Amino acid sequence: MRDLPLPDAPSCARNRESILQHLRRLLVDHQRVLEVGSGTGQHAVYFAPFLSHLVWQTSEREEMLSGVRAWLASAPADNLSDPLALDVDAPWPALSVDTVFTANTLHIMSVGSVERFFQQLPSVLQPGGLLIVYGPMKIAGAFIGPGNADFDLWLKERNPLSGIRALEWLDQLAADAGFKREELNYLPANNQLVAWRRKR
Repeated sequence: MRDLPLPDAPSCARNRESILQHLRRLLVDHQRVLEVGSGTGQHAVYFAPFLSHLVWQTSEREEMLSGVRAWLASAPADNLSDPLALDVDAPWPALSVDTVFTANTLHIMSVGSVERFFQQLPSVLQPGGLLIVYGPMKIAGAFIGPGNADFDLWLKERNPLSGIRALEWLDQLAADAGFKREELNYLPANNQLVAWRRKR
């Protein structure tokens, strides 16, 4: 039987280097990352060799795990753990990490799922830990870059509950969960990388 092709998310190859530059700086003293919504697993297998001082824990919904496992098997690394089943709308696995990372997820989730994502963070992220989010955002009511307004319309056509999120709304959800924003970084292709730290 021929091996099935690995699932491919082209955006991972386009954005991984710019994300990695910030992760190397932000996570120099960190030990364990939970990646929420690992997608295909491509980010994990790219980042892990460059961040060998920490354990990178992938996670996805149950129906997506086979693709993550395939990518992890294709590029094994000592600091890559077997992926966990994680649905933001259900109870999260019992674990403790000092970093939560998620990329290109919050605009795909419904409003309610984004809210539950932030509400669940204190159950896994240690006080003093970092939440790092990558993706497109609205800032001061404006889309960043000419393509994001069209992208937002496309998202809402697929699912009216999805869409590019306002940074100020995410800041409020973070504050309600005990976090404070520390960084806002502008990355290529009209995306941002934001870091919040858990204060309590």
